[in-house]
Amino acid sequence: MAAEQSAPALKDIFNVERLQHIATEMTAVYPAFDAKAFLKLAKIGLANLSVMQRMARVSECLHAVLPLDYEASLEVLRALAPRLNSGFVSMCLPHYVATYGAERFDLSMDALKYFTAFGSSEFAIRPFLRSDIERSLKQMHDWSLDDNEHVRRLASEGCRPRLPWSFRLEQVQADPRLAANILDNLKADPSLYVRKSVANHLNDITKDHPEWVLELIEGWSLENKHTAWIAKHALRSLIKQGNQRALAVIGAGGKPEVEINDVQVNPPVIGLGEKITLSFAVKSTVDASQRLVIDYAIDYVKANGSTSAKVFKLKALTLAGKATESIARGQHIKELTTRRHYAGKHAMHILVNGERLASTSFEILP
Repeated sequence: MAAEQSAPALKDIFNVERLQHIATEMTAVYPAFDAKAFLKLAKIGLANLSVMQRMARVSECLHAVLPLDYEASLEVLRALAPRLNSGFVSMCLPHYVATYGAERFDLSMDALKYFTAFGSSEFAIRPFLRSDIERSLKQMHDWSLDDNEHVRRLASEGCRPRLPWSFRLEQVQADPRLAANILDNLKADPSLYVRKSVANHLNDITKDHPEWVLELIEGWSLENKHTAWIAKHALRSLIKQGNQRALAVIGAGGKPEVEINDVQVNPPVIGLGEKITLSFAVKSTVDASQRLVIDYAIDYVKANGSTSAKVFKLKALTLAGKATESIARGQHIKELTTRRHYAGKHAMHILVNGERLASTSFEILP
């Protein structure tokens, strides 16, 4: 039920009131704008459109009613951008560029750079990458050196191989070296906004070229705190998988000399939508301190009765010699857009530095 309620809220970023807002602000910057025609076109079948389809609809309707050439239209849309009351809504403007500016590369690149500060041009740059990857990546390399964090973030985010809500960039997915110089420019970026993008870009690459990412990061100096942050978050999928090289990068590659005690799941039997709490104690069995990465996995029951494991991050810590650390984590077991739950016994496993050291379970009632 929660998932069903959240989806309409996302679509309603582009609701009728927002369309009216766009029309009003367009009229303010371009008095000849035909707001009536724009609203009539934009509302057709609106209820049946997804959020991304609605974004596309807005840019298409702007184009349909603007009696201007591409360059003149961009000037109007540049004036509109700071007047829109939602960063996500402003992404209809770079969408306009991607849809109608393919033949005007330099003008379109300048527009995408400008619009990205109001929302993001990450989706709009991708058609240019697909049609002319060498020229587009050269432009994005220049962006990676820009003073504006939004522009630098676009340099990384726009060429992610597996950017959510967009098509995959097959060429970058096949050969991550194509964008390596962009990532190198940003590996110690002072902006968290940019660092998150670099880490996500590298995490994308680990799905296809884990060794390449490991070699790259192993060659970095992690004395810089920003670079160390990127490395840790870029390797998160490999760390969840217990990859020893990835664990070694963050100082947790050694065999864990610990024992797991007092493992409990409360309550042990629940109904869908309720919360469980996993608790246990980690006790060091050696005198030296240890760097530990502690995760847990749930073997989710599938419709056919088989199970599928999902690993969750829990805690990274330095455990002193012979010390004990008590850990607890709560989790709601509810329906998600990405996961459907089924009745039955669900095993839970405690992972330390990638090794499964203890297990327990809970049951979901029909």
